[in-house]
Amino acid sequence: MAITCPLEGDNMFKNIDAVLFDLDGTLVDSMWLWKSVDIEYLKKFDIEFPDDFQDDIEGMSFTETAQYFKEHFNLPVDIDSIKEEWNIMAGEYYKHKVQLKEKVPELLSYLIENDYKTGIGTSNSKELVNMIVDKFNLRGHFGSIRTSCEVNKGKPHPDIYLKVAEDLGVRPENCLVFEDVPAGIMAAKNAGMKVCAIYDDFSKKIIDEIKELADYYIESFNDIIEIVEDDNDETVFAN
Repeated sequence: MAITCPLEGDNMFKNIDAVLFDLDGTLVDSMWLWKSVDIEYLKKFDIEFPDDFQDDIEGMSFTETAQYFKEHFNLPVDIDSIKEEWNIMAGEYYKHKVQLKEKVPELLSYLIENDYKTGIGTSNSKELVNMIVDKFNLRGHFGSIRTSCEVNKGKPHPDIYLKVAEDLGVRPENCLVFEDVPAGIMAAKNAGMKVCAIYDDFSKKIIDEIKELADYYIESFNDIIEIVEDDNDETVFAN
């Protein structure tokens, strides 16, 4: 088992009523595609994509990111046009190449069977979220699916996760969030929620920072499933 936490014997699911998930890098392996999309998009304007630019936009909503691109690169197009083009470009990746992270269906089934409410809070666009949720038949697994464009501010502000908790009718302190990047972890922590970070290749260079910010860290959801499948172990899922 690769679950780590700062408190020995701590129970990850103690007093938890709802489990919330980020989408990209958490439920699906998709963080890698966005740099390709950004590079390809900026080429249309003969602009070279700056190194580490994605660090500047981490956690921003889809609309906030488009606004930042327009202002930073002085793009001669409006915000809606930028978002529309990104949806088309990224959509091809989501349709044909993006896959679920390991053991996602098994974990979601377990949570629902054990009466945990579930939701998604993502910085992605509504169009792409709907595409990926429908592709993997996940819609029925979540009581709330929200994007940061539906709230006032994107991550690391708490707005998105507070909105999902409100939808589900649960108190923030009774929520556990799975996230993969610092901005997302901070959004959940700023909402007063417990956070478990999950490994993603995109963020491997800052894994120490991620572990420091989160309450728990796992290499994959298989770390949790292994415990679930062990009938003698009740340390993680005892409610």
